[in-house]
Amino acid sequence: MSTSAHPLNLVQPTARAWREMLAKSVLFFFGMALWYKGLSFYAYYLLPLAWVIDGGLGRFGKTAREPLVIGMLLLCFVLALGILWSDRPDLGFKVWRRYFAFLVFIPYLGLLNKERLPWAIGGALLGYFGALLIGLYHWLVMGVQGIPALGMPYLHFSSMLGMGVVLALYLASTSKDKTRKALFWALALFLIFIQFNQNARGILIATLISSVFLVSFLCRKKLTRLFTFIVIFSFAASFSAYNSASFGERLGQTKQDIELLEQENFNSSIGYRLALWDVGIQGIKERPFLGHGTGMAAVYFDNAVGKYKSGLYKKILQFHNTTYHYHNDWIEIGMHVGFLGLMAYALLLWGLFQTLARRGHAALAAALVSFIFVCGLVDNLVFFRQIIFLLIVVTAIFISHKGVGNTSTRSFASSHNI
Repeated sequence: MSTSAHPLNLVQPTARAWREMLAKSVLFFFGMALWYKGLSFYAYYLLPLAWVIDGGLGRFGKTAREPLVIGMLLLCFVLALGILWSDRPDLGFKVWRRYFAFLVFIPYLGLLNKERLPWAIGGALLGYFGALLIGLYHWLVMGVQGIPALGMPYLHFSSMLGMGVVLALYLASTSKDKTRKALFWALALFLIFIQFNQNARGILIATLISSVFLVSFLCRKKLTRLFTFIVIFSFAASFSAYNSASFGERLGQTKQDIELLEQENFNSSIGYRLALWDVGIQGIKERPFLGHGTGMAAVYFDNAVGKYKSGLYKKILQFHNTTYHYHNDWIEIGMHVGFLGLMAYALLLWGLFQTLARRGHAALAAALVSFIFVCGLVDNLVFFRQIIFLLIVVTAIFISHKGVGNTSTRSFASSHNI
C-alpha cells in the first residue's frame, strides 16, 4: 500500500521559498514605488523588514565594510551628535531623519543576489520609465513643469533626467553591441532634450558637466571618439536650448536677476541663493568646528538675515518667507555640524566612488560624484528624496553585478537587455 504526502505539504511553500519571493517582490516594488511619496513610505519600511526576515542582520558585518556604508553611518552619527548642542532638538531630529534615508541602502544591498538582481532591475526600469512617461504627459499635454501627479517638482524631475543621461551615456560608452550603443545614445540625447525644457538651471549644468567628465574619462586614450562625442553632445545641447521655451525663459530670468543684483536687490532666485550662502558662510565662521547644532541652520538664517551687513538682505524674506535649507549641501551641513560634518559628507562621496570603482565602474563613480557635487552647490540633495533612492538603487545594482571593468558592464547590459 503506497502512502502519499498530505496535500497541504504538497502545496505549502517552504519558508525559504516564501522569504525568496518576499525579497524579490520588495526589491521590485521599491524600484517602482520610489517615485511616489505615498508608496515609497511603505517601500521604505518594507525593505528592512524583508531584510531582517531574510537573515540580513547576520550579513550586516559584510555590508558594513562597504566604503559607502561607512560614509553613510558616519554622517548620520555626526548629525545625531549635533542634536545634543542644538537649541531645537525637534528640528534637529527632522533634519537627521532626512539624511537617515541614505541608510535604506543597507537592506536594499543586503537583499540583492544573482537570482534577485533581475527583479531589482525590472522594478527600477519600470518605475523610471513609468515616471518618465507621466512627466512627458505633464510637459507635452498639460504644459506644466515637473510631475505633479507624483508630487515631484521640476527640480526633482530634472535630477531624475540628469541621472538618466549619465547612466545612458555610461552604458553607451561601454557597450560593444552597436544596436545597444545607438539606443543608449538616443536615450541620452532624448533625456537631455527633455531636461532643457525643465526650469532647473543648476541641475542642467550638473548634467552637462558630469556627462562631459564621464566620456572624457572613458575616451581619454581615444581622441577621435572623444572629439566625436563633444561634437554630437554640443550639437544636441545647442539644438535642445534653441528649441526650448523654458530654457529661453530661464536665460531671460537670469539676466533680470543679475540686473537686480547690480541694484543691490536680492529678491530673485539668484539673489536669494547668494544671500543664503553669504549668511551661511558667516555662520560657519562663527562656529567652524561643531556648527550650530543639527536643525539650527534655517533658524540661524531667519534670525541673522535682518542684522547681517547692516540689513543688506533684510527684505529677502519677502521673496521667500520660509527658509528650509541653504540651497547648498556643504553650507547646510557646515551650519549644522561644522567641519566635522563636512568631513563626514566628503567621506560619504568618497565612499560612493570607492564602492563603485572597486567593481570596475570608476568612470560611472566619478560621473555620479561630480553630478551630486555640482547639484549640491546650488541645491540640497536630501530634499530630493526620490533622487536619493534612485542613487541607492543604481549603486546597489551595479556593485551587485559581479565582474570588473568594461567587460562587466557589457555583460550587465547584455544579460538584462537594458
